Amino acid sequence: MKATKKRALITGITGQDGAFLSEFLLAKGYEVHGMIRRSSTFNTDRIDHLYRDPHDPSAQLFLHYGDLVDGGCLRRIMERVQPDEVYNLGAQSHVRVSFEQPEYTADVVGTGTLRLLEAVRDYIGVSGKPVRTYQASSSEMFGTMPPPQSERTPFYPRSPYAVSKVAAYYYAVNYREAYGMFITNGILFNHESPRRGETFVTRKITRAVGRIHCGLQDKLYLGNLDAYRDWGFAGDFVEAMWLMLQAPEPDDFVIATGESHSVREMLDHAFGCLGLDWRAHVEIDPRLFRPSEVDHLRGDASKAAKKLGWKVNVGFADLVRMMVEHDLDLARREKSLRDNGFKVALRGNHAQG
Repeated sequence: MKATKKRALITGITGQDGAFLSEFLLAKGYEVHGMIRRSSTFNTDRIDHLYRDPHDPSAQLFLHYGDLVDGGCLRRIMERVQPDEVYNLGAQSHVRVSFEQPEYTADVVGTGTLRLLEAVRDYIGVSGKPVRTYQASSSEMFGTMPPPQSERTPFYPRSPYAVSKVAAYYYAVNYREAYGMFITNGILFNHESPRRGETFVTRKITRAVGRIHCGLQDKLYLGNLDAYRDWGFAGDFVEAMWLMLQAPEPDDFVIATGESHSVREMLDHAFGCLGLDWRAHVEIDPRLFRPSEVDHLRGDASKAAKKLGWKVNVGFADLVRMMVEHDLDLARREKSLRDNGFKVALRGNHAQG
């Protein structure tokens, strides 16, 4: 490994944020290491374009098998990678699913963060090397607190996912204060892109728009259309993660656009991109409502703007259009394959994020 390069370890590297962050760090000359879970099928499609065979002298992205539920494995990865920066993006991140798998969510999101912080602390103690750690917190932690939500807003979590994120947040704060570790919490509001998982409501909508336009689908089933969210572009948000770890002192930051839009507005924009009326295609499925809802999230990122110089580059309308255009292209390719006798399985299900 080249000592002249900064070295970053990313948990959750195969997710949307992990892929964007990997691109960002590689462009800055980092050597990037990612932790992936062992699976019988490959799930690295979001980062395949970045990967080189590790025998290639030009390779700067390396993958390691590991899991946030395995503390021993986390310690071995820390010793092997010897990172300068750690970005903890790994999680069971689907809010609706967390009601179905609460114990697993708590183990990965809450206790998993604790295991990682312990691994980082042990590595620092043995090596004497300073390590800066980013903890991915979530706007879901604010729950029913009225907008705008900032770093001063109390938490009121409304799902097992959010409760677990609150625990992880306070583990990070405690380790920062107890052991003097450089740990920062990024309280990110909803951030989307064409790489978003197809079970999350934004991507579920834009995927359906493309398929409906191409005659591959007629109905889209959703839950609560009156939930308001502060939706930004994931590519903008990963820059904020990096900026937090370049700051002179560790701190906690809300990252958000400062605007909120309802799911209905999302439908208006997405279907409107292709001249469609969503009312002719969307049906409400009561099974897709959360047992306890978060009605309105809108973040105040003025602290990040002032202290980090962070700003929004992609607005809501441009983000929706970007996603619709991407998913229209996917639908056209899917239609072409079906027209030529190939069967194409649509990924995803009726879960709503």
